[in-house]
Amino acid sequence: MSDTNFKTAVIGDTASVSGFAALGLSVFCETDGAEISRLINRLAAHDFAVIYITEPAAALAAETIKKYRSSRLPSIVLIPAIEGNTGDGMRALHEAVEKAVGSDILN
Repeated sequence: MSDTNFKTAVIGDTASVSGFAALGLSVFCETDGAEISRLINRLAAHDFAVIYITEPAAALAAETIKKYRSSRLPSIVLIPAIEGNTGDGMRALHEAVEKAVGSDILN
């Protein structure tokens, strides 16, 4: 990855992610697990520093996301989908904080 011009993407179902285009983010409407995994790999290779992904989409590409957890970039952030919150995003946040600080200071 180059040092400049990092981009931000949002992946998920159309209803959940289409509004992010108005913020200037690259939006990818995808609900197939294999396609989501390929998309994450492609985005990571093309200067996307942050990838927001809905919790249901993340569940379909869990192994691919796990591969990037120890990488500096991209940062993959789970967000709730329009149909609701599964709690996976908060669990991931708690795990990241615990790993960084040594204890879960959010509880």
